Amino acid sequence: MRALARTLVSLTAVAGLAAGSLAGAGAAFAAPDSSVQQVAPAEAAAPLAVVNLGLNTTQAKGVQRWLRAYWGYTDSIDGQLGPNSWKAFQRHLKAHHGYTGPIDGIVGSGTIKALQRFLKNNGWGYTGAIDGIAGPGTKAAFKNFANWCVNNF
Repeated sequence: MRALARTLVSLTAVAGLAAGSLAGAGAAFAAPDSSVQQVAPAEAAAPLAVVNLGLNTTQAKGVQRWLRAYWGYTDSIDGQLGPNSWKAFQRHLKAHHGYTGPIDGIVGSGTIKALQRFLKNNGWGYTGAIDGIAGPGTKAAFKNFANWCVNNF
């Protein structure tokens, strides 16, 4: 009887150890906990440096030459509408088209709304709502303005 009890205790212990090992192995290979917040790398959260709103390089260079002539743009004429290009454009939009945000070079909805007013009120072909969304109508009118800049600056 004692031998049978020892055997049962030994088998129970072996089974318990095996189950524990399997449980530990399962946890080691389990999918990540979905309640844990994933953090993106800093560069993934950085704002876009260049926002050409559909303009090609030649068109963007024309806009930069206009900005240089009238709105204090001093960077290179490279066809990339980056933060300094947009800071100069924001100065124009603040002076004439109701832009009330900071001169920060970030192309947010306030910048787009003021750009839409500029494009609508100055005959560049924008007929949509002043909604702060740079949709196809905004981009087409911005191209009209940019093409004028290419031909005149």
